Amino acid sequence: MSTSAVKYELIGPVAWLTINRPEARNALSRAVREGLYAGVRRFNDDMDAKVLVLTGAGDKAFCAGGDLKEMAEDSLTVPPPDFVPQFGRNIEVAKPTIAAVNGVAYAGGFLLAQTCDLCVAADTARFAISEVKVGRGAPWAAPLPWMIPPRIAMQILLTGDPIDATRAHEIGFVNDVVPLDSLQSTAQALAERIAANAPLSVRAAKQTVRLAAEHPLTEAFARAESIWEPVYLSADAQEGPAAFRDKRTPQWRGR
Repeated sequence: MSTSAVKYELIGPVAWLTINRPEARNALSRAVREGLYAGVRRFNDDMDAKVLVLTGAGDKAFCAGGDLKEMAEDSLTVPPPDFVPQFGRNIEVAKPTIAAVNGVAYAGGFLLAQTCDLCVAADTARFAISEVKVGRGAPWAAPLPWMIPPRIAMQILLTGDPIDATRAHEIGFVNDVVPLDSLQSTAQALAERIAANAPLSVRAAKQTVRLAAEHPLTEAFARAESIWEPVYLSADAQEGPAAFRDKRTPQWRGR
């Protein structure tokens, strides 16, 4: 599942998926896109992997977007909906995902950061939806006004201008900004804290967050009840209080 273009590595309970084209600013060539799909499928099937961290090789770029040279050679018009993995849209990922943004995240790179559940950025990171500058499109940005204020989303989309990591954090797109040399350890520590929690509760929590964006509030509450009922009825729901009572670490079974 690891290729020269995308590498998959398991560090404890955390799967690291790394775009490995630093010489091309980790642009989304066909090989990268295929490698990302393969890596996500491997993560989905990997029982030892509890959280996925997506990042780019090197210290300049997380992902600079589509490979424009390849797109020009292919005369690409409308990209199919499955052109790039979009978690929850064209590939299901039940477990949590984190973007560790180590440099520029432009166009398709912004898409990848947006599609992850959480985002940690180096203080050198920059974000842009730059499609308007090259006459391309960003239909994948439809959820952005749910994630950040609509007028900020409008500005990002209309100007194509980049924002730095501090601004991305101010508007709520980024969870944390850290020095570049602390990015990997910070993302790993965050992922390990998530991985230590009850897996059924973690997955249900991930499902719950998007409910109000997709359904009227009354329906969102009803769907949330159905999502969480199996969690309450699980063995883990009994294990957590018992471990607290016994002053020991819970032994989660995921059932």
